[in-house]
Amino acid sequence: MREGATVSLTVVGSRTEAELIVGLLRSYGLRAAVAADDVGGQEPHLQLQGVHVLVAPADEADARELLAAAQQDGTDGLPSGS
Repeated sequence: MREGATVSLTVVGSRTEAELIVGLLRSYGLRAAVAADDVGGQEPHLQLQGVHVLVAPADEADARELLAAAQQDGTDGLPSGS
């Protein structure tokens, strides 16, 4: 993703949680990244302001839909039977 060409999708409490969300989004072909002020994960106690999940503006609507579906039913966001 180009610098500055991102939208903050959500803010979570840890880099691990953010990486899981990014993995989910990328598995659906969406562009996503993690942004945290924690020295590249070396200083996790600096994550007090949260860890941002960033997506490309063109992927924002699909990313929000996938994240909402995953949070609602606790799965990977796939419809049943897929």
